Amino acid sequence: MKPQTVCLLNDSFPPIIDGVVNTVLNYARNIQRTSFHSMVITPDHPGADDSPYDYPVIRYPSLDLRNKIGYMAGIPFSPALTEKLSKDYIVLLHSHCPIVSTVLARQLRQIVKAPLVLTYHTKFDIEIHKLLQSKLLQESSIKALLSNINACDEVWTVSRGAGDNLRKLGYEGAYIVMPNGVDLPCKRMTQTDVEVVTGNYDLPNGVPVYLFVGRMMWYKGIRIILEALVKLKSENRDFRMVFIGDGADRSEIEELSSKLHLFRKCIFHDSIREREILRAWYCRADLFLFPSTFDTNGLVVREAAACSLPSVLIEHSCAAEGVINGINGFLIKENADSLFHCLLKLHNQIGYIRQVGSCAASTLYLSWQDAIRLALHRYQIIIDRYKRGEYPPHRTTSEDLLRINAELMDGLGHLLTMRNRIRRQFRDHLR
Repeated sequence: MKPQTVCLLNDSFPPIIDGVVNTVLNYARNIQRTSFHSMVITPDHPGADDSPYDYPVIRYPSLDLRNKIGYMAGIPFSPALTEKLSKDYIVLLHSHCPIVSTVLARQLRQIVKAPLVLTYHTKFDIEIHKLLQSKLLQESSIKALLSNINACDEVWTVSRGAGDNLRKLGYEGAYIVMPNGVDLPCKRMTQTDVEVVTGNYDLPNGVPVYLFVGRMMWYKGIRIILEALVKLKSENRDFRMVFIGDGADRSEIEELSSKLHLFRKCIFHDSIREREILRAWYCRADLFLFPSTFDTNGLVVREAAACSLPSVLIEHSCAAEGVINGINGFLIKENADSLFHCLLKLHNQIGYIRQVGSCAASTLYLSWQDAIRLALHRYQIIIDRYKRGEYPPHRTTSEDLLRINAELMDGLGHLLTMRNRIRRQFRDHLR
C-alpha cells in the first residue's frame, strides 16, 4: 500500500526565506518523521536546490516578479502536474497561501480526491493595498481572495489576531487557531559558540545589543526602531543594533540609518538560513525589537524566547499574544517615543532583562514536534470527515474554467519551449 502523503503548497520556498517558508519547511520535515509522508508544491525559482530535502519538492512554472513583490509568481495551470500527482496517494492538501497555491490546490482536489486545508498566515489586506492603488482592483482582489478561502474544507489561522483579520476581510466561515512551533532548541548556546559567530563584529562588551530578524520592509515597524535609536543616542547611551534579513526596502532603511547618523551603530546582515548561526545572534542580543503590527504570529518572537531573549512588542499586536508586560516581554505603544522610553528604562537593567527572558522561554516556547502533533491530530479528523462525505462539494463553473486555462497554459508552455529550442538550433547553425 502506498504511504499516505500530505501535500503542502506555498507560493514561495527556498531560496526565499521568510516566516511562512520556515513554517512549510518544518511541516514537511516533521511530517516526514511520522507515519505520513510529505510533499511540497511551489513555483519554480532560479537557483533553487531541492536535493537536501528528504521529501519531494515539485515545482511548476512561474513569472519573475521579484522586483515588484519580492517573489516568483506561480502560474497555477499545469495538467502535467495534476497527472503526476494523481499517481501518489495524497490524503490531504494543505495550502499556506490563499492566492496561487490555493487556486492550484482547488484544481488538485478534484484530481486526487482529498480535503483541502488552508492556513492563513498573513494580513493580505495590507499586502493588497500596498500593491494595488486602484480601489476597484483592491476590492476585486479581496473578493477573489475570499472566494479561495471559502472554497477550502477547513481554515486555520496562526493566531487569534489572524482570525480577526480574516473577519475584517469579510470571511464569515469557521476557523480554528493552529499555532506554529519553533525549530530551535529551548536552550542558550555556550558563550564560546556565540563568540565564534559574532566575535568579529563591532559588539563591545557591556554595550546593549538590540536585534531585529525578518523581512526588511517598512511595514515591519523598522522606522519606529530607527527613530527611537536616534533619541537614545541623543541621551548619550551607547548601543548596537543588528538587522538580519533581506527585503525590498532594505536599501532605503540603510540610507535612513545613515542620514540619522546611526550607520556606525547598526549592523545589516543578510538573511541567515543556517539555524545555529541565527541562534547565536539571538543568544548574543540583549533585547529583540519587533514593533510590527503586520505579522499575524511573530514566529521570530518565539525563536527569541527559545534563547531566553525577551522581545519589545506593540501592545495588542498579534506578535504580542501571550506576552505580559514586564513578565515575559515588554509592550509599547506603536510609536518611536514609546520604544525610546522603554529602551532608556531598560538600558542598565540586564539582570531584570534576563529574568524576563527566562520567563519568555518557559511560557512562549512551543516546539515544532508538539505543534505538528496537534496538526496531525486535526488532519486525521479532517480526513475521516472527508471520507464520510461531511464536506460540501466545491466544484464550480470557475474551476472548469481553471482547467481550460490549464490546458491553454500548458500548451503555451510547450510552444515556448519549442520556440526556444528552434532559436538555439538556429544560433548554433550560424556559428
